[in-house]
Amino acid sequence: MKVLVFGGGGKMGSTVAFDLLRDPSVTVAGLADRSHGALENARAWLKSPKVVTHQVDVSKKDELTALMKQYDVGINTLPDRRTSYMVVDAAVRCGFNFVDILEEYHRRPDAYEVEGLLLPPGMTLNEYGDWIHDTAVKNRVTFMDGIGFAPGMSNVTCGEGIRKLDHAESVVARVGGVPVKEAVARHPLRYMITWAFSHVLREYVIKVCVLQDGKVVEVDASTGRESFTFDKLGRHEDLECAITPGMPSFIFTRPTLKEFSEKTVRWPGHWDGVQTLKECGMLDLDQVDVGGIKVVPREVLLARIEPRLRAQPGETDVCVMYNTVVGIKNGKKTKISYHLWDEADTVNSVSSMGRVTGYSAAIAGVMVGKGMIAEKGIVAPEDAIYGANYEYFIKELEKRNIRILETVETFG
Repeated sequence: MKVLVFGGGGKMGSTVAFDLLRDPSVTVAGLADRSHGALENARAWLKSPKVVTHQVDVSKKDELTALMKQYDVGINTLPDRRTSYMVVDAAVRCGFNFVDILEEYHRRPDAYEVEGLLLPPGMTLNEYGDWIHDTAVKNRVTFMDGIGFAPGMSNVTCGEGIRKLDHAESVVARVGGVPVKEAVARHPLRYMITWAFSHVLREYVIKVCVLQDGKVVEVDASTGRESFTFDKLGRHEDLECAITPGMPSFIFTRPTLKEFSEKTVRWPGHWDGVQTLKECGMLDLDQVDVGGIKVVPREVLLARIEPRLRAQPGETDVCVMYNTVVGIKNGKKTKISYHLWDEADTVNSVSSMGRVTGYSAAIAGVMVGKGMIAEKGIVAPEDAIYGANYEYFIKELEKRNIRILETVETFG
């Protein structure tokens, strides 16, 4: 199997490739990236004869299509909507199966902060989403949309919990990447970059759709704050979470739920800091005049804070998941929970966020390449990985020492 990784020169793309290279069914891991230097750095780290690099501009459709035709399946790790949609568009047109880790549900694209997404003339965002799906179905394309940590692992586990109940009422997914506790005090916002921070800030300020009392309601990101104690898998840590747009497909694929939200997990104090920045206008994108110079507050913040959020030598990250699915089983109220506490692989220099996101995407890409996913068109992870596929996915994670604990509580 030949697998092509878009954004293969980046941290997440090279991590996906690292995992693919350990799979004997993968004969070629292609890395596609705009930066020649990034590709060479990735090749040097991976140290495998199965790696092939391609310097490519994804805006050049003919070049992109020709590259896709050399491979069996693709994995998209590009970090923004402009470039990601260019890959999506080319893939469904030319009949190329692939998976995408972007926190976006392409069937219903997010209307806020479009990050340069280019729409075909005469199409609205939703019409474009439907066109992508319909074109993928027509060309027999399986496009697994949003497969990493969240979206991805959370979708799959929550989908499994729903299937185990006779009737599901409420789903709350709590997922996030944080610095190890020893490093917290050395970074502003008690946070360390594990993902493109400009994209993280976007998710803190946009409007987010959730389900409340069975209705789709639009709320502000960073609201719905909740404190909880993670007390499984040998840990006992106090954490906080707040609403973000990490699992957008669930609004559309599980509309019969009474309540649904996805929340990002952080160490205590983080969300207070974010709220202060919002109140001060530092997350705004409208230009302001400072001594006769026009500046964008969020860009100023990013320039000052990003260097302080980068990992210092020896610092690593942790990824946390605590998802709850509540409903009725055999006439009794039942809560099915999924717990994960994952730490970085310091031997191979792979962050925890790389492990839970990149490895999930690599596993899913191989599943698509092997024809294990029958669905065509835009397929959310919760509708692609179930039954025997769910068991396969979980076992593959366990091979990588990524353990998800399922617990069941019955009330009354």
